Amino acid sequence: MLLRLLTTHLRRYRGALIAVMVLQLVQTIAALMLPSLNADIIDKGIARNDHPYIWRMGAVMLGVTLVQIVFSIGAVYFGSRSAMGFGRDVRRSLFHQVTSYSAREVNHFGPPSLITRITNDVQQVQMLVVLGCTMLVAAPITLVGGVIMALRQDVGLSAMLLVNVPVLVLAVGLVVVRMVPRYRAMQERIDSINRVLREQIIGIRVIRAFVREPDEVRRFGASNADLTATSLQAGRLMARMFPTVMVVMNVSMVAAVWLGANRISSGEMQIGALVAFLNYLVQILMSVMMATFAVMLIPRASVCADRIVEVLDTQSSVLPASTPVHAVSTQGLLEFRHVEFHYPGAASAVLHDISFVARPGQVTAVIGSTGSGKTTLIHLVPRLFDATAGAVLVDDVDVRDLAPEVLWSRIGLVPQQPYLFSGTVATNLRFGDAEATEDELWEALEVAQGADFVRAMPDGLASRINQGGTNVSGGQRQRLAIARALVHKPEIYLFDDSFSALDLATDARLRAALAPHTATATVLIVAQRVTTIRNADQIIVLEGGEMVGIGTHDELRLSCPTYAEIVASQISEEEAA
Repeated sequence: MLLRLLTTHLRRYRGALIAVMVLQLVQTIAALMLPSLNADIIDKGIARNDHPYIWRMGAVMLGVTLVQIVFSIGAVYFGSRSAMGFGRDVRRSLFHQVTSYSAREVNHFGPPSLITRITNDVQQVQMLVVLGCTMLVAAPITLVGGVIMALRQDVGLSAMLLVNVPVLVLAVGLVVVRMVPRYRAMQERIDSINRVLREQIIGIRVIRAFVREPDEVRRFGASNADLTATSLQAGRLMARMFPTVMVVMNVSMVAAVWLGANRISSGEMQIGALVAFLNYLVQILMSVMMATFAVMLIPRASVCADRIVEVLDTQSSVLPASTPVHAVSTQGLLEFRHVEFHYPGAASAVLHDISFVARPGQVTAVIGSTGSGKTTLIHLVPRLFDATAGAVLVDDVDVRDLAPEVLWSRIGLVPQQPYLFSGTVATNLRFGDAEATEDELWEALEVAQGADFVRAMPDGLASRINQGGTNVSGGQRQRLAIARALVHKPEIYLFDDSFSALDLATDARLRAALAPHTATATVLIVAQRVTTIRNADQIIVLEGGEMVGIGTHDELRLSCPTYAEIVASQISEEEAA
């Protein structure tokens, strides 16, 4: 998966990567020339007391060093640009893939895991690309070139490379193999701690209200301890690498000096050649160490790449049509035709044979007990889920055949749990229409009964809204979400229990103000309170996912026992209050 991810997203940077290889080749050749030049200065300059030769060769070494520095900077520059571009492209691909998911795929992965994959996992693979463009490219060139240059200095002494290099590679390989499962477990622990943190930050009010801080501290401590233990296991393995490399390097240096001294004393080798050989030995072993440092990232990057590719390969269960319909009438006629829906793995369907028509200019309400399928039904219209049987039609076109942007532009959804984005009141309302004027925003707020509390805010429309709308009450969030839908001016309004946080007086005023603005639109309301829907043109009663009644309030009280029971229970509660 790692190789596939790299080849797919680095293809557009082939020119820069070729430049990196050429630049690294030149700077490595320059680095390999320096020990030979130094040997010549020792053997031909210092030994013969030839000062002009020393100055000439010193100038050559200075020039070679300058070439090495310039080309090394160029290699790092192009390598970094390629790595940063790679990370940007992968994050963009993940973002577009995740935003195309239906609720089914989001629930499958979980928001904390998706966040980790888009941020931390991409960062790990990106770091491998950075080091790959610098260390992993230069290391094999240095290794091969160093061996060739060492053989030129002394073939007999170079025989020791047949021992120390394989020993070093074997030791590093054993550690790397053991690190792979540790890194996989580490990424899973990061997912877990992100999930716990997300729950605790979002639910801080509930935690404090029930005095659960000690339990949540212990829960976070357990997740943190798991991550710490796994990280320590991986860290201990990583810590063994560098001592292993240094031991092999130092033993090799001692062996080279000992064997080289004997060869010098026998006249088989010159001092400068030994000095050059030692430099080449260091370069060879350093190249192995640099490769080791980069290779240490491969296990974790491989795990992260698997997780990234898993997201990229998981297609949404809600797919656009191969030949989508772009042109439809603007009536807003909504029809459910023998609709059924199964959640994946569920023993039975959530909705069974639902059929009704919601017409423009009419208010259609859906009521039923908790778990009867009301929210699932309303989510089928904007294709948050797709019906597993039957069809949902907008203006006689199956929503699965409509171009997504055409469908969504015709729908104004106010979800059961309204979500506000960090920004201002105005920026949240303009999610409905980016070009809406302030007068249009205020008009929508007036209808949604939110103008008074927005005017009371310090900066009015420019007042700050925290992420999720945590600095406003539940009723204020609902009214802002309703105003956002009104700014959109759609043909179909979907209110998913959107009045539940409002008191009865505010609910009544809002519905009265809403009627003129939705007079020509199709309105579908999911509600728990009878008072919210009693004046609807038609009311659909759900029980256990089945439609057990349809009609007006007065008709259903007489013909539908389930509806009559709901009405009786709510009237008795209100009278008792």
